[in-house]
Amino acid sequence: MAETPRILIIRTDRIGDVVLSTPVIRALRKATPHAYIGMMVRPEHRELVEGNPALNTVILYDKNGTEKGWAGNLRFARKLREHRFDTAVILHSTNRVILVSWLAGIRKRIGYARRLGWLLTDKIPYIKKEGNRHELDYNLELLRLIGIDPSAGSGQGGRELFVPVTPAQEIKVAAFLKAQGIDGAPFFVLHPGASCPSKRWPAKHFAAVGDELAKKPGTHVVVLTGPGEERHGQAVIAAMKQKAVPALGVLSLGETACLLKKARCLVSNDSGPVHLGSAVGTPVVSIFGRWGGGLSPARWGPTGPRSVALHHDIGCRPCLAHQCTIGFACLETVMEEEVLAAVEHVASS
Repeated sequence: MAETPRILIIRTDRIGDVVLSTPVIRALRKATPHAYIGMMVRPEHRELVEGNPALNTVILYDKNGTEKGWAGNLRFARKLREHRFDTAVILHSTNRVILVSWLAGIRKRIGYARRLGWLLTDKIPYIKKEGNRHELDYNLELLRLIGIDPSAGSGQGGRELFVPVTPAQEIKVAAFLKAQGIDGAPFFVLHPGASCPSKRWPAKHFAAVGDELAKKPGTHVVVLTGPGEERHGQAVIAAMKQKAVPALGVLSLGETACLLKKARCLVSNDSGPVHLGSAVGTPVVSIFGRWGGGLSPARWGPTGPRSVALHHDIGCRPCLAHQCTIGFACLETVMEEEVLAAVEHVASS
C-alpha cells in the first residue's frame, strides 16, 4: 500500500494573504483525497483556517513570539519534524519558513525563489512583484510543481475563497448587532483601516459615504476596524453627521467574517477584510491608491462576483507607496460619488 502523502501548506504573512491561500487547500484535498494536509499560520490567524474541513491540522508559528530567533526556530523545526510531512507548499517564501521546512526534514519544498531559493527543491522564479496575475492565482500556480492542475476545482475554476464560521461566532455577532439596535435591519460596513498610509482613503471621505448610506430609511452603518486601528474608525465616526455603530477592535477574525456575511456591502481600503468579505459572499467595494504591478488591484483586488475595485493611475513612475512625497494624491482621485455608485451597483446586483 502506498504511503499516505503528508502535505504542509505554509502562509505566515497577513490576513488577506491567508484567505487568498484557501483555494490551495481545496485544490490539494480534491487532488489528494486521502492525504494528511496541514496548514502553518500565525496564531492570530488560526480562525481563518481552523475548522476548514479540508485540513487535518493547523500548526501555529509565532514568528514574533516563541519562534523568534534562532533558538525558537530550531525548537519549532524539531516539533514540526514529528508531523513527518513529506511536502511543503510555501506560498510566501521567507528565509525563516524555507529554513524551518528544511530543518524539519521535509523532503520536497516548493515555492517562489524569492529568498534562500537554493533550499527549495522545486521553484518558480519570483515574478509576483510584476502583478500580472492575482495573488490567488500565483498561489494556485505552485501546485503545478507537484502535478496538480489548479483549474480543476469547482465553481470559478477552483478560485473560491473559504473561511469557516462557527455557531458560537454567529451567536456573538447576532448579540452584538441586537445590542446596537440592528436586529435584522440592513446595514453597510465601512472599514477605514489598512496596514500602510498609502492604502488608507481619508476618513472624511469614508464619513461622507457613511452619511449618505445612513440616510436610507431603516439602514445602519457599521464602522469596523481591527485591534490597533481603532483611531481610524474613531476619526470616521467623529466626522459623520449621521449615527454610526462602532465595531472598533472588538471582533475576532471569525466574528468579523460573520458580521460581513450579514452586511449588504463592505466599503474598505485595500486590506484583509476585503478578502474576508469575498470569502463569505459579501459585495465589496475596495479602494486602491498606490500604483505598481505588485501593489495594484490586478494582484490584490476583491475576487467575489459582486465586487468592484476603484483605482486611478495618476501616472506616478515609480510609485513610492508609503514613501509618497505628494500626499497620496492617487487616493484623493477616488470620489465619494464614485464609491456610492459602486455600492449601489454591487449591493443591488
